[in-house]
Amino acid sequence: MLMNMEKILSAANENCFAIPAFNTPTSMILRGLIEAGEEADAPMIIEIHPDELEFAGESFLKSVIEEAHKTHIPVCIHMDHGSRKDQIVKAIRCGYTSVMIDASSRPFEENVSICREVCELAHSVGVSVEGELGTIGTTNQDIESTTSTEIRYTDPEAAKRFVEESGVDTLAVAIGTCHGIYPEGRQPKLELERLREIKEKVGIPLVLHGGSANRDEEIAEASRMGINKINISSDVKDAFYQKCREVLQNPYLREPEDIYMPCIAQMKKVALHKFELLGTAGKAKLYK
Repeated sequence: MLMNMEKILSAANENCFAIPAFNTPTSMILRGLIEAGEEADAPMIIEIHPDELEFAGESFLKSVIEEAHKTHIPVCIHMDHGSRKDQIVKAIRCGYTSVMIDASSRPFEENVSICREVCELAHSVGVSVEGELGTIGTTNQDIESTTSTEIRYTDPEAAKRFVEESGVDTLAVAIGTCHGIYPEGRQPKLELERLREIKEKVGIPLVLHGGSANRDEEIAEASRMGINKINISSDVKDAFYQKCREVLQNPYLREPEDIYMPCIAQMKKVALHKFELLGTAGKAKLYK
């Protein structure tokens, strides 16, 4: 069941849960995520970053669209961290149902102007738009990382004005997370009170980037307090490729199903845990 971001997040916003947005650059990871979503009876968001689309090719996106139409669970296909208008136009032409325009490193007024322009384009063809205000940090271990390594926390009053002036459907906020897997000895602490203040002023669904390797209890609490989309890339990929490294210790394996099926199974465990953690499991029924 393919839908855009506005529709898939409306139920999450109304019922105080979050939907995981999994970065999906290969057919093996796609298979595992769809299977996990169907087992959990959970809505999900498939994210494909511009770099991932360049690697996988437009034909891969066509297969994602086909799988989304075939499954009974709600699926949104989202371009993660688009930074240029040509990327947004390409995403819309390829069949994405939602796009992110990340102008968060620009001055406030410029960020608003860029998002407003993208909204005018995307909304005319039923595609949802995610903007970002503030910037999350980076562990320098993920393709989603921007040039910033420091967190610029989202100001609640600025968030209210940004949403009103830009017209975005969802807003990514900075409350303490970073992209990538945190190095040993470094653990973020989310500013949940800041999140509460933002949610009081902003009615649209909120997004948390850098959803991997955080404390489960904080992520679960954030999903109850107003975060409705949580981006998860590194946790899923790490589970898949760590298992690949283990499986490939056997030098005689060469058949794809022998190598990849254990990796898919390992990754599915992570996805199923995220559905439970965010309160997404069983929520597909809300869309019927």
